[in-house]
Amino acid sequence: MGLMTVFPRKRIVGALIALSLVFAAEGASAARIANPVAVFKGIDKITGRITTFDVYVNETVQYGALQVTPKICYSRDDTEAQKIDGFVEVDEITLDRKIRRIFTGWMFADSPGLNAVEHPIYDVWLTGCKQSSDVPAPKATN
Repeated sequence: MGLMTVFPRKRIVGALIALSLVFAAEGASAARIANPVAVFKGIDKITGRITTFDVYVNETVQYGALQVTPKICYSRDDTEAQKIDGFVEVDEITLDRKIRRIFTGWMFADSPGLNAVEHPIYDVWLTGCKQSSDVPAPKATN
């Protein structure tokens, strides 16, 4: 007995269409949202002070001897479990005033230890992304 005898063709086609719509809906709702602001936490290991700071995408903020530049910061919409990730570059200003890249890569807010920046004095990790900040936006240059 063949598959077509047990399940009529219309039912199989209908089931395949329904299944493809479910997968399409799941894929569409899980789309990443690009945000203009990345939120970081940093710890100064000498003082023990933890600081939260916002950085606009493609802008650089200095935290201690580190310069943090997010290139993209993704989140998901409110109907999905939040998965925050961002591509970040971190440079260190050395004692002889040279700039040295110490990190380039993806950071994941739900796994801060995976790709956090670990420095002898400062650690920095991504905690979130958002659409706006209390920090004034950088001025556009023409």
